[in-house]
Amino acid sequence: MHFSIPVTEELLDAFGGRYVLYSVYLEGFLLCKVRYSQLHRWDEQDTFRILTEKTSLNVYLANGRKIAVDIQTSDTAERVLEVVFYQLEISRDLAGYFSLFVIQDGSNGDFSVMKRVVDFELPYVTLWSMKAEQYKLGIRKWYMNPSLDKTLMNCRAAVNLIYIQALQEIERSWLKPTLGQKQKLELEKNNKVKFLELMQEVQHYGYLHLSPCICDYPEPNCFVRVYVGNEEISCCITLPSNKVEEVSFNINRMRCWQVSFLGSDLGGGQKLELKFEYHEFDTWRWITIYTEQAFLLSSCLRKILSEQLMPTKGDLEMQIEVPVLDSVKKSSKQQRKFSGDLQQITTSRMTSENQILRKGKDKVFAEIKEEDL
Repeated sequence: MHFSIPVTEELLDAFGGRYVLYSVYLEGFLLCKVRYSQLHRWDEQDTFRILTEKTSLNVYLANGRKIAVDIQTSDTAERVLEVVFYQLEISRDLAGYFSLFVIQDGSNGDFSVMKRVVDFELPYVTLWSMKAEQYKLGIRKWYMNPSLDKTLMNCRAAVNLIYIQALQEIERSWLKPTLGQKQKLELEKNNKVKFLELMQEVQHYGYLHLSPCICDYPEPNCFVRVYVGNEEISCCITLPSNKVEEVSFNINRMRCWQVSFLGSDLGGGQKLELKFEYHEFDTWRWITIYTEQAFLLSSCLRKILSEQLMPTKGDLEMQIEVPVLDSVKKSSKQQRKFSGDLQQITTSRMTSENQILRKGKDKVFAEIKEEDL
């Protein structure tokens, strides 16, 4: 998990004294606003006022059905997923093939997968901090190699989950089967196993689809639709001249990638980019994708690496670049190479989850009042 503090505010307290309020962002989304004393308590393995109580949390399936799960506000994503699996009658042995995601489902019909909720994250806190009705918690499959479908075929409930997700992605035009493929799929629509076998032939099946964004390939300011999966980033690029090109970037030809914070937008969200160094035509070049889902894209690339049967090729690494003041053009980066165990990345201005949650005792933020600051 990646934390940053790109925004600060100077305010007055009730006695006229000045203090600084720090905006803490988790993977590009505002988590909370705190004073220095509270950050210090985090560093000392303590938190500010905590409220742990029973609550109900809605988890949405790809077909829009919601499952109400009774949890503690302090329950981790791993625990919430266990409860969902119990209700769906899915074996816990298959937990690694699915994950919870924050999805954006707007009233105008827009739908996006915004971020993956990691196992030790607190879903209740994540949704509470976003404070927006269009953000929901959803369960989706979490693997990048479409052929891994076959490992789930003996579980009826798991098959149903990936089946309704495939239907959703076709309905939203994320996947575009050919006419011949559509005819075959229609004939097998009632046979979910056979249907999913046929889906293996459909372009971009099993890929994660990002919201439309901008890239600098093959020239600046190109509109792009990004699909990531099956060891590649597949891009449908519209050039400024309106010419459309389809390009695929194989992960095994990437030397490294990095996520950068570019500042905040007017709504308080973070402007992000992911750029990767790619080997093309006997030379290395940097390619940049400007997307608020940069951390999600990075997670997908790491997932692809973990699924590869052969050891990671080349000297792959990831870099996280944190924002700097406009007047000081300094680079503040830390890098850690990906070895076989895919170690997590940390930076000098990002705090690990263990610095926020007391070991062995998950807690949740209560609403912060002005007097608590």
